[in-house]
Amino acid sequence: MPDLALNPPFRIRPVTSGPKHHFFGYYDKSPWDSRGRYMLGMEVDFVGRPPAPEDKVVIGLIELNERAQWNPVAETKAWCWQQGCMLQWMPSAPDREIIYNDREEGRFVSRVLDVHAGRSRTLPLPVYALSPDGSYALTLNFSRVARTRPGYGYVGVPDPHEGEPAPEGDGIWWMDLRTGEHKLIISLAEVASFGSDPTMDDTEHWFNHIQVNTDGTRFLFLHRWRKPDGGWWTRMFTAYPDGSGLYCVADHGMVSHFDWRDPSHILAWATQRDVGDRFFLFEDLTGRKEVVGEGVLTQDGHCSYSPDRRWILTDTYPDSDSMRHLLLFRPEDGRSLEVGKFFSPPEFKGEMRCDLHPRWNRDGREVCIDSAHEGHRQMYVVEVGEAVCYSRDVRRGT
Repeated sequence: MPDLALNPPFRIRPVTSGPKHHFFGYYDKSPWDSRGRYMLGMEVDFVGRPPAPEDKVVIGLIELNERAQWNPVAETKAWCWQQGCMLQWMPSAPDREIIYNDREEGRFVSRVLDVHAGRSRTLPLPVYALSPDGSYALTLNFSRVARTRPGYGYVGVPDPHEGEPAPEGDGIWWMDLRTGEHKLIISLAEVASFGSDPTMDDTEHWFNHIQVNTDGTRFLFLHRWRKPDGGWWTRMFTAYPDGSGLYCVADHGMVSHFDWRDPSHILAWATQRDVGDRFFLFEDLTGRKEVVGEGVLTQDGHCSYSPDRRWILTDTYPDSDSMRHLLLFRPEDGRSLEVGKFFSPPEFKGEMRCDLHPRWNRDGREVCIDSAHEGHRQMYVVEVGEAVCYSRDVRRGT
């Protein structure tokens, strides 16, 4: 396998193959079903350009047998290179139901599909993040994100609030995943007026990167704003699912990738003026924080906790040799492991880049990545159980 350096005791296997390209998307969702028999993925027949409104991506079920058989189950016209169509298993039926975003009649929606029975239902809003029990979803304006942060939103539906710096009628919506009932719970206008500072003058505001905590009681999101010359800033907020209890966790200008460790602690790559750029463990609602991985985790990466919360999995952007590094770190004793290095072809760049976006399986023994080290975008599984010493009965609670 070319342009790949994998360290022992780790083993890797592809679960998709060409000539078409396959990927799963972001790092904060697991593609495995609850029984470990299937993985979810997306298939497309082009790379090197952003999706156009009529470009479809095929959603597939990967049967994890000796051939890793690809079985198409649906398609959608609401997707992007970095986060796909928010494809994931429904927490309320993780052995059979999936949810993903789509577009119909000039609006974005979400579909819930029973992949074994073929039954489907449509919800009136797209989804961004789901509660751990699958009772509700949180979402935002994907058209606005497509303009402000290309690669993370969807094309094909005009932004009704384009030209408004921080509209009252746009923001974060809550939706009941059973009935489709929905409501706006936090507006851009509300958050833009929360501790406003001079950098917000003559800027456009948007929300991105929502994640619900591990017991569904709080969620976090990023508030971003930018000037016409391209300069932009980020704050991280938390709130209760009804939009109340708004709290600013980090407001020193930069917050990137993150993961909830538990209901009240957030790991995030961020700037703190007294320290600089680090991974910090922030405590919600208290202002307390501590550095994680000082001198070891020295770069921004797509970070997530293992199912038993003992390990942090993360990656890096390409180094001077165009290699992306896959890393494991154990906070309790500072142990770090480099799982491997994966070549990043120069043609996969900008919003079309192929980040590893590593994500755990449900028992913590395997990791799935997207990678283009063989010259095309495919999905791979890396075995890490021997190194992280898991027992087979561990299950992720989220």
